[in-house]
Amino acid sequence: MARWRLSRLRPKARVNREREPMAQTGFSPNPMKLPPFFEEDRLAVDAQLEKLLPAESMQPPSIHTAMRYSVFAGGKRIRPILCLESARIFEAEVSPALYPGCAIEFIHTYSLIHDDLPALDNDDLRRGKPTSHKKFGEATAILAGDALLTLAFEMIAAAPVAAERRVAMVTEIASAAGTVRGMVGGQVADLEAEGKPVSPEMLEYIHRSKTAALIRASITSGALCAAAPVDDVARLRRFGETIGWAFQVTDDILDVEESSAVLGKTAGKDIAQQKATYPAVYGLERSHQIAKELADRAIAELDTYGERAVRLRAIAEFLVLRRA
Repeated sequence: MARWRLSRLRPKARVNREREPMAQTGFSPNPMKLPPFFEEDRLAVDAQLEKLLPAESMQPPSIHTAMRYSVFAGGKRIRPILCLESARIFEAEVSPALYPGCAIEFIHTYSLIHDDLPALDNDDLRRGKPTSHKKFGEATAILAGDALLTLAFEMIAAAPVAAERRVAMVTEIASAAGTVRGMVGGQVADLEAEGKPVSPEMLEYIHRSKTAALIRASITSGALCAAAPVDDVARLRRFGETIGWAFQVTDDILDVEESSAVLGKTAGKDIAQQKATYPAVYGLERSHQIAKELADRAIAELDTYGERAVRLRAIAEFLVLRRA
């Protein structure tokens, strides 16, 4: 098996170069701009998060304050919005999908809190603000992450849909967050790969597990919540897996090309920690090509839905053309 040694890329000048629009994909010529419906969805998600999270005044207030701090510290709400827009392909009324969507946002936030801890990525900045352990201490940060993970599954169980759909969503999301081709498994492999030779196959496994799995679950859960047929769930699972993979390749690129101020987190840490990333293994030019190829493949899965998937397609384009 061919193996690739991580390049000794150095965080000197950031590239931040202008990029050509993606050809022959229908991608938007303005990669910086979110689609107009996105803000409407984000407000609906934030309102639901506000309802589902315990108030800061509830006992014990310290943990609830820390949970709310990290959930409301910023973020685009990509995962719950993907859940909503996947459901919208099959149902006009998508409010039930707010439950699994917000649950996934809780899981995503817990993973960020724990990732930032000194024992893992040891980061001081997240979404432009001090990380949870810097604000509240390590013990409270760990427990805030634990509490958000637990709350997530309570919220899936509370979704106002048939019991069999709730069970299917629990299975999908728990698997995506776990160790077998899931987020935790990918994070373990990512840690173990630091500073070591890494094969293209292992690099793919890390990216498809630590990031793509939860994005896949967001999209699949929306379809399950809306009672999508089995074939459609499978098609959207393929879409989610591939666009989530492209999303993480883009994240790798942005860590090299953008500043901490733009990203809202410490830039250049992948290089400093000798992480297994696409720019380190393939270089920036090829990494851009790979992200485009993955996006093309993912978006092709939506062709069968025509105009019903226009919103999901627009988000997919943004995930690869974003600059933060």
